[in-house]
Formats: sequence, structure tokens, C-alpha cells
Amino acid sequence: MRQQHYAGEKLFIDYCGPTVDVVDGATGEIRTARIFVAVLGASNYTYAEATWSQGLPDWISSHVRAFEFFGGVPQLLVPDNLKSAVSKADRYVPEVNATYAELACHYGTTILPARPYKPKDKAKVEVGVQVVERWILARLRHQTFFFLSELNAAIRQLLQEMNARPLQRQKVTRQDLFETLDSPVLRPLPPTPYEYAQWKK
Repeated sequence: MRQQHYAGEKLFIDYCGPTVDVVDGATGEIRTARIFVAVLGASNYTYAEATWSQGLPDWISSHVRAFEFFGGVPQLLVPDNLKSAVSKADRYVPEVNATYAELACHYGTTILPARPYKPKDKAKVEVGVQVVERWILARLRHQTFFFLSELNAAIRQLLQEMNARPLQRQKVTRQDLFETLDSPVLRPLPPTPYEYAQWKK
């Protein structure tokens, strides 16, 4: 059964499988950057960025920047069951990371993790991840980056092109759908962005 996605309702979040190398110009050391992806359910409007890890500080900061990119906040966040999102996975009552829950409270949204072994719960973001991998990462694979900021600048440029590209079998773009469907009904951003704080047990 095909899932219905309502305007402003859900933001699906995950990471790409492939990573991108960033070379330290002084030492030649290679670090790998992870690619965070967030996709709005109704419009498929997509945000992506590179971070050094999938750890909690990067996970939280990526959400803050994603909300700023969208200019608002959806009703629900639908992450995969990575440790930065879910402290204890459960099909019925998952335990959400305390810092992540605090971020959701700050932005007036709710976290609804994808259920384990239920691929339909995260089908939207899995398609979004594939599009980012094919449309953005594939086009960057022959470039050398020396700074994370340099990589993110390249991602932003291609992301803008991707969102402005007509969808297959449709004459509209993700940008068009976002402006028509999601943008008008997203919840407003709070006066100040969330500041990362890690809860101790």
C-alpha cells in the first residue's frame, strides 16, 4: 500500500552509505565525511550536507541547519534507528535520545523513528539518499577537497540544481512542490536555534 504524505507533516532523515574523502593540505591525511540527508515527505524537497561523523553533536547540528534551510519545521521527524537518534530501538516504544528529544521540544516537533525491519517507514528517505548519491556524490567523485566547508559549498550548489530539476514523469520540480505544498504550512522557526547539550545519565 502506497504511503500518503501530507504537506508539512514529515521530514525523513538518514545518511548516505558512501562517504567523501577530505584531504588535509598540510599533512596529506585523509578524513572521511558523512553525508546527512533530510527529505520532506510531500514535496521531496531535499537538504544534504557533509559532517565528520554520525555522532550526536553532528546529528543535532545538521538538524538545526536543515530547519534553517527549509525555513520552518515539520510536524514529525522520522529518523532511522541510529544511536544518535534512538537510545533503544523498539518496534512499539523506541527510546529517543534525550538530547534529540530536547531539540524536538525546542522546535515544537515530534520524533517518530522508523520501525525496525519496516522498510516502508523510511522508503521516502532511502529514495532521497539514492538521488543524492547519484546526482551529487557521483558528480563530486573526481574532485579533491581540502576543507569540509569546501565540500559543503560544492554540495550546496548541486543540491540547488537537484531541487530545481523536474521530477521524472512530472513537469514540476522539488522546489515548485516545496513552495506550493510544504513551505506554507511548516511551523515557524523559534527565535533562537537550538544549542547542543548532551545529557548525562
